[in-house]
Amino acid sequence: MKLAILSCGPNAYSTRRLKEAALQRGHDVKVLNTLKFAIDLQQGIPDLYYRQKVLSSYDAVLPRIGASITYYGTAVVRQFQEMGVFCANTAHGISNSRDKLRSLQILSRHHIGIPRTTFVRDRKDVIPAIERVGGAPVVIKLIEGTQGIGVLLAESMKAAESIIELLQSQKQNVLIQKFVAESKGKDIRAFVVGDRVVAAMRRVAQGQEFRSNVHRGGIAEPVELDERYRETAVRATQILGLEVAGVDMLEGKNGPQIMEVNSSPGLEGIETATGLDIAGAVIDYVSAQVDFPEIDIRQRLTISKGYGVSEIYIPEGSEFLGKTIQEVMDEEKDINVLTLYRGAKAIPNPRAARELEADDRLLCFGKLDSLRGMIPKKTKARRRPKVQDLQSDELNQPHEDDADQ
Repeated sequence: MKLAILSCGPNAYSTRRLKEAALQRGHDVKVLNTLKFAIDLQQGIPDLYYRQKVLSSYDAVLPRIGASITYYGTAVVRQFQEMGVFCANTAHGISNSRDKLRSLQILSRHHIGIPRTTFVRDRKDVIPAIERVGGAPVVIKLIEGTQGIGVLLAESMKAAESIIELLQSQKQNVLIQKFVAESKGKDIRAFVVGDRVVAAMRRVAQGQEFRSNVHRGGIAEPVELDERYRETAVRATQILGLEVAGVDMLEGKNGPQIMEVNSSPGLEGIETATGLDIAGAVIDYVSAQVDFPEIDIRQRLTISKGYGVSEIYIPEGSEFLGKTIQEVMDEEKDINVLTLYRGAKAIPNPRAARELEADDRLLCFGKLDSLRGMIPKKTKARRRPKVQDLQSDELNQPHEDDADQ
């Protein structure tokens, strides 16, 4: 295959290793500076120029987009996608993971452990927010910090309030996060490629430093993850829309706690710690996926007028409990079940004879009118409150807002 590695640092360890692994496997590979592209748009012909020349064709792109160029970098990746080139990580996935708040918002609705987190703007909301996550000590994070930069530990309520006030005065958006004391300055980095963890290491902070990042002086050692940690890392990567990622997890008393999912994970620390050819695993995966480029399934499925994609929730007490998918989705409804979510498991293309259980979620494609008709009444009530009629004696009572009129 002909592979482009998007990187502003051709001499960086990760970029060099990926290029080396691709050449060893007989691929044609070039490192292209992300900032040297020009994006051309015209009807039906999305195109790219590189250093003022029309870009030649490529089979695949491996993005290494730094935090400082996220907007332009994702625009370039998105253009490759529109041109039908396979991208190891899509622009959508990179954007999701780069913003810490956005990534946690997405993960929070799924059955994946995350530290209790809050995001506030008003100074008056800071102390109540700290109390909601369990009180001091708390971890304060810049939303777009990397390599441990912009991550602070506040030992007391007063210290947390002062730090947040200072950062907000500098127009910085910050997250307040529960300090997972049982992790004891350690975390896990799982390197995910496709649907499996290809390597993992435990990073241990040194001295008084609570951050375990290798860039902060942390020591890395190889670790064999159990099934819960492997499944959590892979699911978090897939939920955010990534194919290649470094997933950072804390070892909480209730299991893995996702801290961050990195769309451009470094290779040096984990290759050194494990002695494994991680770069080779990435190249092998990209090569295997070239013939099946990523597409925006929701965009494709909602082009047909009157049709769309929706998730149907089956609550306790639902009329659908105990019925099979075939019984619920009769032919007249014109609905196809793409995936059944049950607990932490996703069951693609579930059998029509499978019986539905409480808390099941069905990802469906079909007629929008039919999909709307399947929303449980309780859910409808939450979305559209019923207007209550006022009693005659209530109409005669003065409203407190009218007291001075």
